Amino acid sequence: MRTNPMEAEIIRSKLEDSGIEVQLSQEAFGKITGITTDGLGVVKIFIREDRLEEARKIIGVIGG
Repeated sequence: MRTNPMEAEIIRSKLEDSGIEVQLSQEAFGKITGITTDGLGVVKIFIREDRLEEARKIIGVIGG
């Protein structure tokens, strides 16, 4: 999943509170400038594949 930095932190918190390990990845431009536009600065959220369906239910994502 890709999102903005603030939303990514909220999602990470919700998932970790449910026992799902989360890794966030953001490219340098977004970290330096804090800008998320046209794909620049987006945050990628990584979780283990075997927890994907559970994570989708927790954050309310349908289809991915």
